Amino acid sequence: MATVVLIAIGLAFTGGGYALFTSTATAQTDTASSTSQSSVDEGKKLFAANCATCHGMSLEGSTAGPALLGVGAASVDFQVGTGRMPLAMQGPQAMEKPPQFTEEQTQALADYVASLSPGPAIPTDDQLTANGNATNGGELFRINCAMCHNVAGAGGALTEGKFAPSLTGVDSKYIYEAMLTGPQNMPVFNDHNITPEDKRDIITYLKYIQNNDSTGGYDLGNLGPVAEGLFIWIFGIGAVVALTVWLTAKSN
Repeated sequence: MATVVLIAIGLAFTGGGYALFTSTATAQTDTASSTSQSSVDEGKKLFAANCATCHGMSLEGSTAGPALLGVGAASVDFQVGTGRMPLAMQGPQAMEKPPQFTEEQTQALADYVASLSPGPAIPTDDQLTANGNATNGGELFRINCAMCHNVAGAGGALTEGKFAPSLTGVDSKYIYEAMLTGPQNMPVFNDHNITPEDKRDIITYLKYIQNNDSTGGYDLGNLGPVAEGLFIWIFGIGAVVALTVWLTAKSN
């Protein structure tokens, strides 16, 4: 009888513990699911009130705005998080400005768009840490990005009033999302073109040059050889001419 009682007690404790664990895990899963769904529902309301006029209720786009099918959460987070969307005015490209939505609202919009059509996701924190290989990142940046953004990430002019913005002080998340989604005039560098590790190296390079002074002296705004050439012509040649005039006047 004692053996039977001990077995019964053991089974009761084992079954009760398993039931408790299973119900807790289910409750956690249901909570996470409901939180995600509530974010999608909130994003749907925000989208209908602020974005659907141009992009359509089903992301199909219109004559006033492109379709958002397949752009993913990363594109929404970049455009809305940097204030480029909603547009303040029509122009060659959307201008960066203070964001119109909170981080929670931006996340809700991204969740809603991603729920209708899958696409690139918002990068995780481990993809954004600037602890990669700055040397490799610098090489990749010079090959793929410097022709528009300048070798030091200072930005530059493009055609028809467009421009590549400066990357100084830009949040790592937005740099990664820009490479991943190719906003506006920028090409898309997906994970097959530039791997997540290489993207992290590029971010490491940009943060390195941002946090370290120019080793070559005064950087002249990092605007490249045009600015340096003008500086030499105006001040260098000007100083030579002034010295020549002074020596001639003194000899006379």
